[in-house]
Amino acid sequence: MILATIIANCIVLALEQHLPDDDKTPMSERLDDTEPYFIGIFCFEAGIKIIALGFAFHKGSYLRNGWNIMDFVVVLTGIVATTGAEFDLRTLRAVRVLRPLKLVSGIPSLQVVLKSIMKAMIPLLQIGLLLFFAILMFAIIGLEFYMGKFHKACFDSNNEIVGESPCGTDYPARICLNGNNCTEYWEGPNYGITQFDNILFAVLTVFQCITMEGWTDLLYDSNDALGNTWNWLYFIPLIIIGSFFMLNLVLGVLSGEFAKERERVENRRAFLKLRRQQQIERELNGYLEWICKAEEVILAEEETDTEEKSPFDAMRRGTIKKSKTDLLNPEEGEDHLADISSVGSPFTRASIKSAKLEGSSFFRKKERRFRFFIRRIVKTQAFYWTVLSLVALNTLCVAIVHYKQPDWLSDFLYYAEFIFLALFMSEMFIKMYGLGTRPYFHSSFNCFDCAVIIGSIFEVFWAAVKPGTSFGISVLRALRLLRIFKVTKYWASLRNLVVSLLSSMKSIISLLFLLFLFIVVFALLGMQLFGGQFNFESGTPSTNFDTFPAAIMTVFQVLTGEDWNVVMYDGIESQGGVNRGMISSVYFIVLTLFGNYTLLNVFLAIAVDNLANAQELTKDEQEEEEAANQKLALQKAKEVAEVSPLSAANLSIAA
Repeated sequence: MILATIIANCIVLALEQHLPDDDKTPMSERLDDTEPYFIGIFCFEAGIKIIALGFAFHKGSYLRNGWNIMDFVVVLTGIVATTGAEFDLRTLRAVRVLRPLKLVSGIPSLQVVLKSIMKAMIPLLQIGLLLFFAILMFAIIGLEFYMGKFHKACFDSNNEIVGESPCGTDYPARICLNGNNCTEYWEGPNYGITQFDNILFAVLTVFQCITMEGWTDLLYDSNDALGNTWNWLYFIPLIIIGSFFMLNLVLGVLSGEFAKERERVENRRAFLKLRRQQQIERELNGYLEWICKAEEVILAEEETDTEEKSPFDAMRRGTIKKSKTDLLNPEEGEDHLADISSVGSPFTRASIKSAKLEGSSFFRKKERRFRFFIRRIVKTQAFYWTVLSLVALNTLCVAIVHYKQPDWLSDFLYYAEFIFLALFMSEMFIKMYGLGTRPYFHSSFNCFDCAVIIGSIFEVFWAAVKPGTSFGISVLRALRLLRIFKVTKYWASLRNLVVSLLSSMKSIISLLFLLFLFIVVFALLGMQLFGGQFNFESGTPSTNFDTFPAAIMTVFQVLTGEDWNVVMYDGIESQGGVNRGMISSVYFIVLTLFGNYTLLNVFLAIAVDNLANAQELTKDEQEEEEAANQKLALQKAKEVAEVSPLSAANLSIAA
């Protein structure tokens, strides 16, 4: 119930639409009316937990859990934001975006992934501290070189700026032409955000450069202001040390932590295996001891009861003998046995049935032999590579379609479509006949082929009924190239890599869900902070936070690192520019650090860990193969030793 309430609350938050000047749509006003109900449910949940666990003053209490602390903060701020009209509610309502994180407290697999990331936080903080010192060092150097250098621009006689780029008065800087003067005061490039006038602006500018977004524009601006002679001595070491080295240390730390976690899990697994083996040995020893005691007891009973035998033993043996005779001669037995014998014994009925089927068994044997022959053909590598070649040709025919293609190519592709459809239908029916219907559909590739063929047949009939229409099912034929993964059967290293990736799908899916929650939280937070604020003279940019879909795409773009600095410039400018809106840069810095350089690097860490697992599997297989070859060579040596000891010695030396 609580998880359903959290999901419903997230949907309500996502349906809000922010307009300029804090205006609201009628839907947003109706959605605000649901806030007290959600607060009431969350208060009920928190109250039940506090009553059951206690509040804070003993071990295991409510506030001794980190997730409960987050829930308590969300509930408390929700109560204040709902009832306290005299406060600035914008910041308090922004805390509502933490509610999707309550899903983590209800899903154990997400807690495991998040805890493994939290374990890497200490070395990540050390890397962050080292990175901060590097940024601070380059920021101080930038202060010495470029402080106040980006505020001169070319102005005409009407004191209007000509070209928004820095200039200089001496060559090799950019010289103003056509009677324009290089004077102050221009706010600077990117709304005056990228500059070195003080240490805070310098730190933000250096951080932007080490993310490799917009650093070339800043280099060219410095060339325009001071000339292109020495500026490269500042920016190239900044990129090499800050970006190529410092930020990639995050990947190394995450990969190392995942390797430690994998080693810990493997050691734990080995310990459990050893403990299970010891337990089995103890149980086996106890069982053997019990058998020995039982044998002693039976032997003692036999010694004491040797002369005390049951008088009914002879009678029992006679009865058993008689029953055996009755079974062998049913016509001499009792009446019910005689009735059965009158119908005929099972052996007699089976012989009669087999005699009747002798005529049809010849054709059945021929059909069975033919089916076995088809089955052997289907399982050969030649058949597999033939079908794979047809799949590649079919994909090529689908791929060469282009705009304004000649008529002969259209006719050729039209008839080729029917030819390939007939060939793949023949393959499907041959496999069904040779393998059997049930084994055929046990393979996911075969099920996919059958679905594609049925869809292609439907599309062909639909095109005949209504020409010019298509469902795009033919595009799915290109997915048949996934069959190439079957080649991993003959490629050990690739097979082991695929197996390692498939074995880690659970952690990857959990990480994807955690990344989705991260994107949702920052999208909702961006809607609270910047919703309806990206209104400029040139219009509203495509990257905005006015609606939930637009906010999701904007956050995802920032996570990929593509033009995240431009979105930050718009966010700072929407909050008052360099004078009052610089605090908004914290949102984009945190989003870039924790999203791009932490969560996304976890995928790379998993990939590196899987590569290590695949290499270990390949090495183990090679060692097993070498051990098998040595064992076979020793076995041959033993066989030869029985005939010729000298030849056996030579063979063992060669092995």
